[in-house]
Amino acid sequence: MIKSHILGFPRVGEQRELKFELERFWSGESTQEQLLNTGKTLRQKHWQAQVDSGLDWVSVGDFSFYDLMADHIQLLGCEPARFNFQEGQGQLERYFRMVRGQSNSGAHSSCHLSHGTRHESSSSFALEMTKWFDTNYHYMVPEFNTKTQFSAHPQNLIAQINEAQALSLPVKVSLIGPLTFLYLGKFKQDWKNTELDPHAKPYPALDLLDNLLNTYSQILHDIHQQGVEWVQMDEPILSLDLSPQWLAALDKTYSFLKASGPKILLATYFGSTQGQTSQICKLPVDGLHVDCVRAVEDLPLILDWLPNYKVLSMGVVDGRNIWKTNLDKALQRVHSAFAAGKGKEQGQVWLSSSCSLLHSPYSFASDQVVNPQVRPWLAGALEKLAEINLLKQALQADLQGLERPLKVKNALHAQSNILENRANSPLLNNAQVAQRLGSLKGSDSMRALPFQARQAQQKKRFHLPIFPTTTIGSFPQTKAIRALRSAFKKGQLSRVDYWTAIKAEISAVIDFQEEIGIDVLVHGEAERNDMVEYFGEQLEGFTFSANGWVQSYGSRCVKPPILFGDVCRPTPMTVEVASYAQSLSPKPVKGMLTGPVTILQWSFVRDDQPRATTALQIALAIRDEVCDLEAAGIGMIQIDEPAYREGLPLRKAQWGQYLEWASRAFRISASGVRSDTQIHTHMCYSEFNDILPAIAGMDADVITIETSRSDMELLRGFGEFKYPNEIGPGVYDIHSPRVPRLNEMVRLIRKANEVIPAENLWVNPDCGLKTRDWPETEAALKLMVQAAKQLRQEATGRTGVNSIVKVLS
Repeated sequence: MIKSHILGFPRVGEQRELKFELERFWSGESTQEQLLNTGKTLRQKHWQAQVDSGLDWVSVGDFSFYDLMADHIQLLGCEPARFNFQEGQGQLERYFRMVRGQSNSGAHSSCHLSHGTRHESSSSFALEMTKWFDTNYHYMVPEFNTKTQFSAHPQNLIAQINEAQALSLPVKVSLIGPLTFLYLGKFKQDWKNTELDPHAKPYPALDLLDNLLNTYSQILHDIHQQGVEWVQMDEPILSLDLSPQWLAALDKTYSFLKASGPKILLATYFGSTQGQTSQICKLPVDGLHVDCVRAVEDLPLILDWLPNYKVLSMGVVDGRNIWKTNLDKALQRVHSAFAAGKGKEQGQVWLSSSCSLLHSPYSFASDQVVNPQVRPWLAGALEKLAEINLLKQALQADLQGLERPLKVKNALHAQSNILENRANSPLLNNAQVAQRLGSLKGSDSMRALPFQARQAQQKKRFHLPIFPTTTIGSFPQTKAIRALRSAFKKGQLSRVDYWTAIKAEISAVIDFQEEIGIDVLVHGEAERNDMVEYFGEQLEGFTFSANGWVQSYGSRCVKPPILFGDVCRPTPMTVEVASYAQSLSPKPVKGMLTGPVTILQWSFVRDDQPRATTALQIALAIRDEVCDLEAAGIGMIQIDEPAYREGLPLRKAQWGQYLEWASRAFRISASGVRSDTQIHTHMCYSEFNDILPAIAGMDADVITIETSRSDMELLRGFGEFKYPNEIGPGVYDIHSPRVPRLNEMVRLIRKANEVIPAENLWVNPDCGLKTRDWPETEAALKLMVQAAKQLRQEATGRTGVNSIVKVLS
């Protein structure tokens, strides 16, 4: 028997309705009731799309107002005690406090802000945020300690189940599995104590498993009482390298949950489960989902080991990229499952997306912006639903020994022609790009001098104080700036008038930074829509969509460029703006670029050549821009690589190959300049400690990283590794509207200086300021500068401190 479903659907809406309603709610322009109604409208629209496409179930539990891990914190009753929630505070109010922190004005919160150091006012700080596996989606990190207790709070989930059932829709509930929830959390004794590793001996997180399983069992029982037959349990950690202790916990978990009520479909995705595939196939669950796009090598093993009476869910349509599916290959894979005996006895074969469609845009069907030659190659979430339905119809005929319906045959033939046209398109290849790649030499990925020699030349050139201050790049993108850019794109504003207005914005940002005393300036990026899209628009090999948005976190959505062919840079991209900004100040103004790995990671990338080849093509384009910026007199150039770590394969055995080409791509982009030109890079919202040798191998003169939400814990590894180059750990969280206090930033800088010598330590925010408002930006940056000045005064007044003596000698 053949059935169909998906693991999840994009939740922000076709026109980003959720984003805009959230932001209206946070600003006080709409009510909680309006927000809840928007969520209900979106859920019902998305369920109807699934039904209309012929799916046998709609996914319930995949919708969230911010993040599913945060939803599960409330579902499982483990809101961190540090938030000091009071009786009577509403669930949604508490939810947004956890994910966003509390602004100094206390908007949407009744909790009084305490004073003092971070651990005394920890209720103000949002949960830490980091990347969801190797995607550009961010999740909120649960916090555990030895006193953490779980309790079932399924009211919201049950309300959504009842909502779908009231529409007579077939419901399959999706949950994050207990092991993934526990594994991805962080174990802390309390907020001010050092973070513990939940995956190392004595495996403190696993001490919480019994209580957590009792809670999951209660939730499953309550779901079953609503008449739900199937629950999808997402355990993407099964694609990671797991210790024997976690693998033992896997058996324990699903043996315990098997009698909780509903049938369980265990879902793995994002990578191979090899090494634990046999164990997974033997678990006492009713079905197994396998990613047949990114883990197709698992399929032969699963066909051998998974009992035929279990459901096999095959993720044959890519949930993470936008290229139309090779349906012939997909059909062959599904037929191989039936040939192996799947779908017989009580078993079934289900067709599905490889993972949740959260990572796909809503649709490309009516997009009028995409290159018309490229658009037929693309599939958004709605088109992927249609692909699953087409596969299902073809297989139903095949399994009954019937001729496929003419409509199905025509549709399959049309898709095959599209794929053939793409493969043979002259848009894909550029002979000059190939020739340039072939002529690369080893010296093209090396600076002329080692860092210590470069550092001496750079200090002589720039004369910066200790604890120099800077920002990461962007300044607030106000409504006025967005309206200006929109009017220009629509042809309602002339090019002269547009650039006159943009230059005025740049001038205002430069003036503000000089006024408050920032040492190294940025131009604010008023002309940029997105840090990847802006460059993709100026590089050959890219096209763009009108509405190809995907969620990054919360209300933050991105519209990734579509990288379909060989990449090159026809003309300079940033030199004119950077030169103008530098002309406004005697202080250094950084040239701001996005690095080759991040452009690769944050684009929808062609799948017809190795990613390493595409990365090197982008690196050469960025190298040309770096050299032109230097020739124009820009002495500091930042090449941002926030996505560097997220490109890592999920299995450590495959890391070396990725890190080799990723590091080489960055070095090629940065190594064409003189030694007194200072190369910066920026990384954020990832764990870095396990790839520090590779980060050091990038050989950037200065790296800035996100550290404030982890209370500088991310910096600890840099100190232990003795990271050789200069580093700017973020001293306040820009993803929260909260303005930090002076003593909080001073404390963080001191904590950083415990592991990084003062001569190598910069002071900066966690990330760019694009999403923040001006009042909070002004207040926070003034305090940041004041904090740096206080530390300088303390440094010049101290004796016997090695790092300071070295600076002053």
